[in-house]
Amino acid sequence: MRANNMVAMILAGGRGTRLKDLTAKAAKPAVHFGGKYRIIDFPLSNCANSDIHNVGVLTQYESVLLNAYVAKDHYWGLNTNDGGVFVLPPREKAEGNFNVYRGTADAITQNIDFLDSLNPEYVLVLSGDHIYKMNYELMLEYHQKNHADATIAVIEVSRKDASRFGIMNTKEDGQIYEFEEKPAHPKSRLASMGIYIFTYKMLRRYLLNDRDQNDSHHDFGKDIIPSYLADGRKLMAYAFKGYWKDVGTIDSLWEANMDLLNDNSELDLGDPSWKIYTEDVNALPQYILKGAKVNNSYITQGSVVYGTVQNSVLGTNCLIRKGAVVRDSVIQPGAVVEDNARVTRCLVADNVHIGKGCVCGSADSENITLIAEDVPAKED
Repeated sequence: MRANNMVAMILAGGRGTRLKDLTAKAAKPAVHFGGKYRIIDFPLSNCANSDIHNVGVLTQYESVLLNAYVAKDHYWGLNTNDGGVFVLPPREKAEGNFNVYRGTADAITQNIDFLDSLNPEYVLVLSGDHIYKMNYELMLEYHQKNHADATIAVIEVSRKDASRFGIMNTKEDGQIYEFEEKPAHPKSRLASMGIYIFTYKMLRRYLLNDRDQNDSHHDFGKDIIPSYLADGRKLMAYAFKGYWKDVGTIDSLWEANMDLLNDNSELDLGDPSWKIYTEDVNALPQYILKGAKVNNSYITQGSVVYGTVQNSVLGTNCLIRKGAVVRDSVIQPGAVVEDNARVTRCLVADNVHIGKGCVCGSADSENITLIAEDVPAKED
């Protein structure tokens, strides 16, 4: 079944402040992951693999790089005659002044004219900052089978972590009867993944009503979902089984990269049946020189290794000089680690230069060390 009666709207305008300097000049969805990918590649690739032809990407914070990137819809095979990727930043309208997106729901509301022009039966709302593979067609089938007004994807988390998420409490048949935002004492472990399918005609009414509410946060979790429940609408929980990670912190982004090195990882970027698409990087093949030592690592094209790389992820066009040792680290594209430097449990940002003999990070550190600026060579 083709899902072209469903339009996807990817929310990609958040600041991502917990990623610190990685998002100082770029939106969170534009941050690199897994050597050559960007975080936004995952929801876009899921749309392409799910046969969704029309995708809106709603951008706002530091959007120049992200806007240019997602506009190249051929990266994901979405440049079809009957669809494509549409960049949707805030814009000034004739009936009012320029308004930024006030919340996740408001971002959709401000683009109702875009949705009306496509006249979809269903709207899929996605977050642009999660790492996962998911077939949205299966979720749509579940939505239709249950005659739901809205369907929310959920994943089971530990009882300890449940208080960090929006929790869906459900009946035995999966119907949601209560939503709790980050409860101190959660009743269930079904965490919202920030993935929603709405029947559009009904969603449109709720969005327009919410737009004029001065006391609203204009947010799906805080306003739209509770309004649906208060009105007795049928909301269903779609249980997702598979890999999913919110990479909103330095540690979680590092952990997701390290998951790629696990033999039993559910996140297989080499799976030809569900390909993760990205830009076609113009780089030379990777080059591992004689005497170099590489063990259990992702080495992306264009990277050159003279030294030692263990249990790490190297992005495109990285350079690891002679005598340098990189362990348990993520090195983003274009970074250089000079002779005899040591990098341990670090996340090194794009194009950062680590000087000769420097020691960055520690095997004993509880948290991951972010290296976002050049580190001068150690003095002899």
